Amino acid sequence: MTLQIERSMLQTVLAHLEEAYPEEGAGFLLGRSVNGVRRVTAVFSAANAREDAARNNRFLITPQDTIRAEDEADRLGLEVLGVFHSHPDCPNVPSEFDREWALPWFSYTITRVDGGKAVSTRSWRLKSDRQGYDEEHLEIVPGPAD
Repeated sequence: MTLQIERSMLQTVLAHLEEAYPEEGAGFLLGRSVNGVRRVTAVFSAANAREDAARNNRFLITPQDTIRAEDEADRLGLEVLGVFHSHPDCPNVPSEFDREWALPWFSYTITRVDGGKAVSTRSWRLKSDRQGYDEEHLEIVPGPAD
C-alpha cells in the first residue's frame, strides 16, 4: 500500500494544519488510485466543527463539507482517497477515537504539529476487521507545480 502526495499538495495540507494549531485541523485527500497506488493531486481543507472544548484533540468534518469535497472531486475528475488531520503536540499514530470513526477504504494521514510547526506526517489504512491499522508507505512526489 502506497500513498503518493504531490509536494505542493502536502505543503497545502501542512499550512492548513499549522494554521489550525493548537486545535486539530482536517480535510480530504483527492486524487486517483491506479494499480494499488493512490496519488493525491488535490486537497479539500475543512473547518473543525467539533465543540470548542474538544478541538485540541478531536476533529469533526460536517456532512456539508463532506458533500463539498465529493463535489470538488467530481468536478476535477478525481475521487476522495482519504482524510488528513493533525495531532497537536502528540504522536501521529491513530487514536482509539480515530479508529472508531475510520473507514477501511480510506487513507488517513496524520501530521504531528508541535508548537504550531508540522514535524512529521504518516499515513494509515484501517484493517478490514477494524481492529487496528496498517501503516501505509507515504511518498512525496513532484507535481506539475514543482
